[in-house]
Amino acid sequence: MEYQKLGSSDVSVSRITFGSWAAGGWMWGGTEQNDAVGAIHAAYDLGVTSIDTAPIYGMGLSEQIVGEAIKSLPRDKVQVLTKFGMRWDDSKGDFAMKTKNNDGQDVDVYKYASRDSIIKECEDSLKRLGTDYIDLYQQHWPDVTTPIAETMEAVQRLIEQGKVRAAGVSNYSVAQMEEAEKTIKLASNQVPYSMLRRDIEKDVVPYTQQHDLGILVYSPLQLGLLTGKMKPGQHFDASDLRSTNRLFKPEAVTAVNDFLNKLRPMAESKNATLGQLVLRWTLAQPGITVALVGARNPEQATQNAKAMDVQLSFEEVDFINKQLASLQLPG
Repeated sequence: MEYQKLGSSDVSVSRITFGSWAAGGWMWGGTEQNDAVGAIHAAYDLGVTSIDTAPIYGMGLSEQIVGEAIKSLPRDKVQVLTKFGMRWDDSKGDFAMKTKNNDGQDVDVYKYASRDSIIKECEDSLKRLGTDYIDLYQQHWPDVTTPIAETMEAVQRLIEQGKVRAAGVSNYSVAQMEEAEKTIKLASNQVPYSMLRRDIEKDVVPYTQQHDLGILVYSPLQLGLLTGKMKPGQHFDASDLRSTNRLFKPEAVTAVNDFLNKLRPMAESKNATLGQLVLRWTLAQPGITVALVGARNPEQATQNAKAMDVQLSFEEVDFINKQLASLQLPG
């Protein structure tokens, strides 16, 4: 495994980080708690020491699962990355979405990051996680109803109290990062990025490189599409995020699979899966610190961690880039 510091903070993380969104069952349909705990332990045994979670994943369930998993691990060897600012138990702030909880009940979610709300959320997260500090505390989404300065002052206070080691943001634009950094030194920004979704390369990546911030990317396998295991016309339940995603329309899946088939011989020559090759390519991109990858069971977690065993030469990255450049996605 490789490890890297997040910006100028003293928080060092594993470049493959365990993403526990799926472990919460939220928007992915169900979770087996024992499998999720076993997955985190399997990942840890292979050097994946960092775990990313959030209260909204399963309305607290993901954090509880992470808390259960880290109970038997040395706390100072694990980095817990969680978030704040998505409230399902309050109706203040900026309406984000209608969704369902794991019991199938309708829930309204609000983006809210006022001072008092953050202090409460932090206490709730610490309880669920069974720890007395959070290594990286990230604002999940910007909240247009609260000044960024107020949000960041609250996080700064939590750092001073020893409850948080470093401050991060998620889904922030360059302008929002600039505003936040007037109040606090950010360690990182967590953003979506994959071979099929590269818009952050235009502005977010250059900004983070110039201002010494880490980038944690989520959905590097594009919700499983870049594993090569998706079939055109595959059925997803209405509650699954992929059911309405244009990249999962049959013609798009066909185009992506054709592209992946060009990479297959390279993966096979390295005794690697396509997913492992894609993760290694992702971490070879300028400015990318960490790839967040989810796993529902120990086998998937092991496969993700072993992506770090794959070595890519400059020529191989260049070959992949050329194939990517010729990929035409419908719409």
